Amino acid sequence: METSHPPSWLTPGRTAIWPPYARLDAEALPVVSASGVRLTLADGRELIDGIANWWSACHGHNHPAIREAVHAQLDRFPHVMFAGLAHEPAYRLAERLTNLVPGDFTRVFFTESGSVSVEVGMKMALQHAMITGRRYATRFLSFRGGYHGDTLATMPLCDPEEGMHAMYAGVFNPALLADLPEDAQGAAALDRLLADSAREIAAVVVEPLVQGAGGMKLHSPETLKTIRNLCDRHGVLLIFDEIFTGFGRTGAMFAMQQAGVEPDILCLSKALSGGTLPLAATLARRNVAEAFERDHPAAVLMHGPTYMANALACAAANASLDLFEQEPRLEQAAAIEQQLAAELEPCRNLSGVVDVRVKGAIGVVQLDRDAAFLRDRFPPLGVWIRPFRDIVYLTPPLVIGEADLARLTSAIVEVVTGWSRSLP
Repeated sequence: METSHPPSWLTPGRTAIWPPYARLDAEALPVVSASGVRLTLADGRELIDGIANWWSACHGHNHPAIREAVHAQLDRFPHVMFAGLAHEPAYRLAERLTNLVPGDFTRVFFTESGSVSVEVGMKMALQHAMITGRRYATRFLSFRGGYHGDTLATMPLCDPEEGMHAMYAGVFNPALLADLPEDAQGAAALDRLLADSAREIAAVVVEPLVQGAGGMKLHSPETLKTIRNLCDRHGVLLIFDEIFTGFGRTGAMFAMQQAGVEPDILCLSKALSGGTLPLAATLARRNVAEAFERDHPAAVLMHGPTYMANALACAAANASLDLFEQEPRLEQAAAIEQQLAAELEPCRNLSGVVDVRVKGAIGVVQLDRDAAFLRDRFPPLGVWIRPFRDIVYLTPPLVIGEADLARLTSAIVEVVTGWSRSLP
């Protein structure tokens, strides 16, 4: 039943909450329940979730199988410290991930967020360099348009001009920044950069196929192959940041499978737990992990979060992997891709629209200006869509039905068309 009264916690809590990516006085819609692809607001309205919990709720909200797994683990214990103690959900999840991910990945380090998983990957690369006699390899190389997190070590990996951390420019030692090698000229430029700087580079870091928070920018599998080949040529480790692209979002279980190449270090998060509990994983291939078996002062990874390998989160992740095994998530992603491509296409020729692009369960309409001003136009249409930078985009749960997806795409077409027609 709809009510005009906000919940009792909203107004007093708003003066205490510090919201993300927003001014302190920013307002937010109060959610009281979530199920499947729908969010229910305090006033009784339902919104179809087109963003899937910041791209993570691959099975939809509050999936009963994940909920039951978490409840069962809670009955045993919610968490124990992971230094000197072990528990079944984490050990089973680590084994499953090493078997699931292509390549000879042998070790998994669990943390609580994607940004931290990248920082752990950076530490692995730095300490690997120390162990293997490359003590001058203390820098990283990343790519324009990329985003790898909001923590202090990951911010310098992000594009300093196009990313969200421009205000911190000059505060930290920046990564070496390169253009993605999308053609022969780009490959030659990256080859020269690595030839000149490989001695000081601990690792190259890239988001495979899709640069997510940098604007949902796409690149080809051949680009990843080029990066892998050049890293091999110059003896530099390669880190794939699959925090956004992992677990079916691009149409394959992992984006790197579409290129047929593997990194030396792989970072996963977001959909790892089905979008339910904070969890991230950093996986190391055998060539990296074996270096840490040597008798060397740097052969102990110096990281250990209090809540690493949280038992509830690992139980959720195991249940999420069960769902990938039992239900046709990749086929669903393929169907979403086809529908997005067809139903967003009418935006392509509108004034003010720069591009329409689709990859797996990702659909993007790019404008010629910042698109955040359109955010308030979507909830009245019964959908939760949150434009950012210059894009209006969809990353729906992989379980979304055709009719609900059509409501999302029609909302984008309606809002973008209305805005376009208002242009002078």
